[in-house]
Amino acid sequence: MSFNIALSGISAAQTDLDATANNISNVSTVGFKESRAEFDSVYANSLFSNSATKVGDGAAVSAVAQQFHQGSLKFTDNPLDLAITGSGFFATSPGLEDNNTNYTRSGTFKLNSENYIVDNSGNYLQAFPVNPDGSSSSLSLATTQPIKIPETAGTPVKTDAVSIGLNLPAGDEEKPLADFDPSNPDTYNNATSVTIYDSLGEPHILNTYYVKPENGSADGTNQWVSFVTVDNKPVDSTEAANYFQDANGDGAFDDAIGSPASYTGSDGEVHNGVVLNFDENGEYINTSPEVLTFESLGTDGADVLSAGADGTQAITIDFEEPTQFASAFQVTGLEQNGLTVGRLTGIEIGSDGLVQVSYSNGTSDPLARVAMVRFRNEQGLSQTGSNWTESQSSGGPLTGEAGSGTFGNISSGALEQSNVDLTTELVDLISAQRNFQANSRSLEINSSLQETILQIR
Repeated sequence: MSFNIALSGISAAQTDLDATANNISNVSTVGFKESRAEFDSVYANSLFSNSATKVGDGAAVSAVAQQFHQGSLKFTDNPLDLAITGSGFFATSPGLEDNNTNYTRSGTFKLNSENYIVDNSGNYLQAFPVNPDGSSSSLSLATTQPIKIPETAGTPVKTDAVSIGLNLPAGDEEKPLADFDPSNPDTYNNATSVTIYDSLGEPHILNTYYVKPENGSADGTNQWVSFVTVDNKPVDSTEAANYFQDANGDGAFDDAIGSPASYTGSDGEVHNGVVLNFDENGEYINTSPEVLTFESLGTDGADVLSAGADGTQAITIDFEEPTQFASAFQVTGLEQNGLTVGRLTGIEIGSDGLVQVSYSNGTSDPLARVAMVRFRNEQGLSQTGSNWTESQSSGGPLTGEAGSGTFGNISSGALEQSNVDLTTELVDLISAQRNFQANSRSLEINSSLQETILQIR
């Protein structure tokens, strides 16, 4: 009997050594949970045994139980590295159409070749669908889906309106209008630019130049003339205008009096501009024409947006109500209504698991919410590598949002380290080794005793 008792102690000590060695080997494994061997004393019962004199039949390992206490966090520069602070698990699936779900604490996620968020084994991170406002539309595990990050967002919208608010300095020097040359800053007073888009979402630069023309005033009133280029090519107002107030000085612009608001470009063509009229106090009167509209696609001499999908692209420039104060040139408003296709610029995952994607066109969209799962008995889970699967002992999965209940919060740009305490494990290793040696010695002594008995004559 003593042989069996010693052997049971050796077997139990070996399991303890194995569990401790496994803990030590995984001290750097992300999301690893340490295990410990739990022992029971073994007794053989019978109707005729006397418990008062029963010694026992050795020891046995009743369980190798994982310990799910929190591991420390290590912060990284990867927003797809995720760590859970709490009792929750990530849900993953080995395939896009696979209904088998695994659970993990290892948050080493990345994008695969198809822009899905996956772990190092290629398992797909599962998420709850969300509404446009970012709220979860379902918290059922049956509705979870892999997270695919779109490379682009939105459809292109071509620019057809630009509004400009500005102050034109009252004391600026007058310049000969006929000398205007957009490539020579000495021939105009001020300029500003805005990016506009064609129907394919391709960007173009629209420049507006402002000239305070010679003799551009009468009876205390005065004018400025603005010319427009797109990608450094001149475009014309579809309605020609003159500058110079009428002789009555009543603020009513008369294009039958004065000089044309135009210039001859390097292409030899005459290009029209727009006149901005101010009274003697610098108050804005009107613009002639009131709204500047030009054809910037498919028009002879002004085919400047040739990448556009449409044959023409008319853009209306509204100068709102410019001011003319004795202060520096200032752009007070500059807007356009076009939109380019957004290219992916960033992925953000909040502590509540909400996945937000941002794009180069300024849009930001909620995409999904990382699913969180917990179990009533997490020690009952079946482990397969860095993943667990549910078992009868663990009970079924309970789903919810990060930040609610005991699911815990998600930290983006962080990884949960192994919860193994190396110092403790080394002490346990020595203890397990001593137990193994002691039980081996017990076996040796029993063998020696039997040999002594056999030598009795």
